[in-house]
Amino acid sequence: MNKRFHHPNTLPLWLETSLGQSLMQVECECLKEMLTGLFGPIAVQIGAAGFYSFVRFSDAVFCYTAHMHVADSGVAFDLRCIPEQLPFDAKSISVMILPHVLEFSDNPHQILREVERVLVPEGHLIVLGFNPVSVWGLVSLFRRHSPWNGRFSSLARIKDWLQLLNFELRAGKMVYHKPPVQSERIRRRLDFLEKFGDRWWPFGAAVYVLIARKREIGITPLHLRWKRQSRLNPGLAKPVA
Repeated sequence: MNKRFHHPNTLPLWLETSLGQSLMQVECECLKEMLTGLFGPIAVQIGAAGFYSFVRFSDAVFCYTAHMHVADSGVAFDLRCIPEQLPFDAKSISVMILPHVLEFSDNPHQILREVERVLVPEGHLIVLGFNPVSVWGLVSLFRRHSPWNGRFSSLARIKDWLQLLNFELRAGKMVYHKPPVQSERIRRRLDFLEKFGDRWWPFGAAVYVLIARKREIGITPLHLRWKRQSRLNPGLAKPVA
């Protein structure tokens, strides 16, 4: 059954909570490792205001953050955009990061199609998503506020979508094995779950992280020596008159 989403600005508010900050710290440590070695001229992170700037961990020359449906929130960002209609030229972005974007869209597959359009051949996409087959997924059946008012897509479904769009899955990881409790004291007592989660219940983690590479049939990747350019906004589409 499809859920209708609540006000889009409720997710940034949740990210400011103790639990939201705890989750992002774990995601941050994961992406520090997984983004190492992903390079190119331009990397972009799209998401709600309040997310950490994960994109800075990439080795791209230019790094941008683009927030969606944001009013004057006081959060620094480079661009504002609609994920279903990305304001970038085709084949202009080297690395794209989507932290919990697909869950809060009525058309997540269209977002992936747009990402496929703007990524260069052999460019990389990183998807972070809430795992419905977890305690967090179970809680989403009973709560109607962020982040549980999103549509949690299974890891298998995301993989299927990516493969249909000719992405090659390169790496993946499951993170945050603790239940969604706001009490920092209780979470500290449950730290042992993080140590043993990967071994005993890896697919029961709250979040999956996937790295996929765009493939184009008949295209041989060229390993160029990227140079910094003087313009501030390479890859941005020209405004329509």
